[in-house]
Amino acid sequence: MIQRQIFIKKEVEPEFGKTPEERSTEELLNYGIVNVNKPKGPTSHQTSDFVKKILHVNKAGHSGTLDPGVTGVQPIAFGKATRIVQFLLTAPKEYVCVMHLHKPVEETKLRETIHLFEGKIRQLPPVKSAIKREERTREIYEFEVLEIEGQDILFRVLCQAGTYIRKLCHDLGKALEVGAHMAELRRTQAGPFREEHHLVTLNDLTDAMYYYTEEKNDKYLRYCLQPIENAIVHLPKCWIFDNTILSLTNGRDLAVPGISKLENFKKGEIVAVVTLKGELVAVGEAQMSAVAINTQNKGIAIKISKVFMQL
Repeated sequence: MIQRQIFIKKEVEPEFGKTPEERSTEELLNYGIVNVNKPKGPTSHQTSDFVKKILHVNKAGHSGTLDPGVTGVQPIAFGKATRIVQFLLTAPKEYVCVMHLHKPVEETKLRETIHLFEGKIRQLPPVKSAIKREERTREIYEFEVLEIEGQDILFRVLCQAGTYIRKLCHDLGKALEVGAHMAELRRTQAGPFREEHHLVTLNDLTDAMYYYTEEKNDKYLRYCLQPIENAIVHLPKCWIFDNTILSLTNGRDLAVPGISKLENFKKGEIVAVVTLKGELVAVGEAQMSAVAINTQNKGIAIKISKVFMQL
């Protein structure tokens, strides 16, 4: 979790609303997110549709499309929380991949070459990609070999959103002068959602919903369902006074006087606006830095792009 400096302008006792953890199961079903372990076979859209049918909700949406053959972390928001997935699209992603080398390579050369791919790289999207094929820059934050078995290489990569792992394998094989292709891929992290954080299968979700509807036992379902606020952990926060909430839900931007405290962020960053009890109100773009906001008493601080709280 990112640790950010917090600037306190004025602290008061919160009275409005409830903490995300205090929401009922019914509220979570209308305004929540689930960290699904996407199986091999269905598309991400089909997986979202499965979740919608299992939970009996009117809509569901996923963040970051995984190919049918790829497994792993697939956050799916539903009900009134569905729009939050767009703010997960740009978050870093982590994968574990099996890459098959077309010819043997010395381990020392392999590790040295992988090290060269850390940092900013240039990628040309695959022929079958959904976007225009123009070379673009992506950043590899971490890249490590986990296991070597003959010509099969198991590696972990933490990368910028939009990085093509299949293309990364191809380019790595080219750099090694032996050729390579992606044999198997699993996503282990999508922004704040990780494998070890309440990752559930579609069967888990089906069983949990059965216990909830047929036996009136919500213990298992509450393990599966997460509040929408878990999807904004990676965003800097801005806490507002209770008397400011109404104006934001009515479509106004956030002015400096309405801010109680805020985490450090730069002008232009996407910021989550929350109540003093931690409930998500809206998301918007910072019109000035946190340092500037902390020293001023007027002006628009956050230009709101999406309002989530309904009064």
